[in-house]
Amino acid sequence: MSRRRRATKRTHQPDARYGTPLVSQLINVVMNRGKKSVAESIVYGAIERVSEKLEKGDPVELLLGALENCRPKIEVKSRRVGGATYQVPMEVSHERQTSMAFRWLVASARGRKGQPMTEALASEIIDAYNNTGNVVKKREETHKMAQANRAFAHLRWGN
Repeated sequence: MSRRRRATKRTHQPDARYGTPLVSQLINVVMNRGKKSVAESIVYGAIERVSEKLEKGDPVELLLGALENCRPKIEVKSRRVGGATYQVPMEVSHERQTSMAFRWLVASARGRKGQPMTEALASEIIDAYNNTGNVVKKREETHKMAQANRAFAHLRWGN
């Protein structure tokens, strides 16, 4: 880790179709080997499929609802104190919550074998919107781990 200066936060440019930086961030997470147009077609297809299946207004609002159900509020980080390593519960910043939720969504969609990525991503988004599925389970596990280790919360310093 460099001690010179903090890295500057780069903002995501809004995407072409919906005009929101959230969708462009999801496209960047889905993207493999620099193939942005393929990632865009996957994400746009998944968002359309979600709005068809749920039939509830704005597709970006549906994505936001699903994202809100996946965001972890607290996580554990390893702290080394006096030769022992402790799992210390820490609050998660909003940017990290979003990026973790998107990473989990895409990873569990890739884990669904036997169906196209568009279908898998749409299914994961629908499951997250309905507060079920792998991503919500992963968030609950993260929260449970933080609750179990809250005895070490006094070791939280620095970050």
